[in-house]
Amino acid sequence: MSNVLVLAEVTRAGSVSGSVGGLLAAAAKLGSPIALVCGLDPTNQDVVEYLGSLGAETVLFAKNSGAGDLQGALPVEALTAAVRELHPVAVLISNSPDGREIAGRLSVRVGTGVLADVVDMKLIDGQVVATHSVYGGKYSVDAVIENGLPVLTLRQGAVEVKAAGPSTATAGTLEVTVDPRTAAVVDSYSPASASERPELRTADKVVSGGRGLGSKGNFVLVEQLADALGAAVGASRAAVDAGYVPHAYQVGQTGVWVSPKLYVALGISGAIQHRAGMETAKTIVAINKDEDAPIFDVADFGIVGDVDVVVPKLISALESRSV
Repeated sequence: MSNVLVLAEVTRAGSVSGSVGGLLAAAAKLGSPIALVCGLDPTNQDVVEYLGSLGAETVLFAKNSGAGDLQGALPVEALTAAVRELHPVAVLISNSPDGREIAGRLSVRVGTGVLADVVDMKLIDGQVVATHSVYGGKYSVDAVIENGLPVLTLRQGAVEVKAAGPSTATAGTLEVTVDPRTAAVVDSYSPASASERPELRTADKVVSGGRGLGSKGNFVLVEQLADALGAAVGASRAAVDAGYVPHAYQVGQTGVWVSPKLYVALGISGAIQHRAGMETAKTIVAINKDEDAPIFDVADFGIVGDVDVVVPKLISALESRSV
């Protein structure tokens, strides 16, 4: 089978990003997944076993023979070298801010184009065909890169993660040299506030709140329900603009795009900009006192009622079932 190169992003904490599961599952549709890891110890067998359980057939650890923490430069150099060595049928990268930058820089290096924010892909007559969700999820369109290597950024959560299995991945190293004159150096950074909740972009469950909650104080209902479900917390732009939560929580066209197994919308009217960022969720539950709210057009289950009344009862029911 043809090689499919997957960039396994590494977090600031030094762990493999949760987005890698979907990337490897998507890569398996096209050929043999090869995971490229930058900046981690090549002798870390736990990483090899973890990526192998998600479907990677080979795990390549990229090492920089130079010095310094070079922002984005190592993945670009490593991917470029891997493309020239392995001749993959496609390169898959997470559709994160870092991922989109790396994809763009890589495409210039290898003389091809980028298909961004892909939600699915398939191989037809040897050509990689990528699917996009457009116009707020109303349409799906297919696109290809003609006469070039497809570099795809995959929307987090769009492809279901392959069930974990025995690790069969082999490990290798790829040594590259990054010219420090062409890269930014990270001297320090301020980590986000620690949270035990799942990361919003890659969470299987998300509970989001909107302006219909009425106040910043009432947003605690979103957090309580999220904790009862083991979910991440999100918000609509209206809730962010009202000061209920920081922008990092915003789900939608100008925020985070999510595609969880379960998406619960509390007091969210469902403007098209918000729906664009969550419509690909597998199951959508909406609670809103306005029976004509657009969110009900995309919801699988809807409750017309006041969130102040419905949500506490829902939390109580969930807690009683867990006893």
